[in-house]
Amino acid sequence: MRTTLIYNPHAGFGSWQETMRKVAEVWKGAGWQTTLRPTEYAGHATILAREAAEAGHELVIAAGGDGTLNEVANGLVHTQTAVATLPVGTGNSFARELGLPSPTLLEPGNIFDASRLLIRGDIYQMDVGRLDNGRYWLLWVGTGVDGYVVEQIEPRSKLFKRLGRGGYAAKALLFVPGFTGIEGVVTIDDQPLAADYLVINISNCRLFGGGEFVLNAHGVLDDGFFEVWLFRGSDWPTLRLMRYILEMSLENHQDDPKVVMVRGRRISVTAEPSTGFHADGEPLGRTPFSCTIEPRALRILIPPSAPPGLFMHPKVASGVRL
Repeated sequence: MRTTLIYNPHAGFGSWQETMRKVAEVWKGAGWQTTLRPTEYAGHATILAREAAEAGHELVIAAGGDGTLNEVANGLVHTQTAVATLPVGTGNSFARELGLPSPTLLEPGNIFDASRLLIRGDIYQMDVGRLDNGRYWLLWVGTGVDGYVVEQIEPRSKLFKRLGRGGYAAKALLFVPGFTGIEGVVTIDDQPLAADYLVINISNCRLFGGGEFVLNAHGVLDDGFFEVWLFRGSDWPTLRLMRYILEMSLENHQDDPKVVMVRGRRISVTAEPSTGFHADGEPLGRTPFSCTIEPRALRILIPPSAPPGLFMHPKVASGVRL
């Protein structure tokens, strides 16, 4: 069995070259012929993943944050090669969703624990989103305050990345008062919903905000639908945003009448003023944009640490037998 381990040498807080050699030894010990491929520039992970799939590798390991996972997945959609997420970066939302431990300055060995969990995992097929420019995404597309904040913060310096999630959150809060909302039209399967919005989030997963908040504890990854979360604005946008953050922390945001969730397969968003939007935490441009769901288009390795009920369809392979 062959795997390519693609890693972002600039992800997270450390220097990963020697660590990745040790990670590769863990996979080799489990029977995997492992090739190490560091990324050299933005978009390189997509090229490396596509090359691995064309070479017949059964698995590609994306070692980095959600951005690295996004790039790798873009090279593997609609192929027979599965992807595994190995958390290294500061934004490890999907790894948190799967219950994988992330390495920290105090616990760098978590990366090996995560590898051992993945080696015991099973292969499923998950939905992905496809933007109208052809770019795929796994977790969410967002505009409103999160799109605005991502546009202000990214790209981050290496020093800033060393501050981790706490540093990101602290800097994000500095920009929140500068956002006053948008007049948006969100069209969900030809049904337009026009309102003043603070957050428009098209979700394909359970967590939100770098994994800090639970949008839907019962969401599934292969039901063929997006969940479109609409957080409406008010005359006091910063106070309303603070209230939304508190409600999501308490997991009672669904009880707020200003929060609406609609499921759909094709979504388009226009906004005034035109606002930045992101996919999987990476800035991609400004509104308008559209996206369509691609059902079960990506094979993904799910560890035993993942919560139950993430998939409604059965696994397609057990363990490392791909």
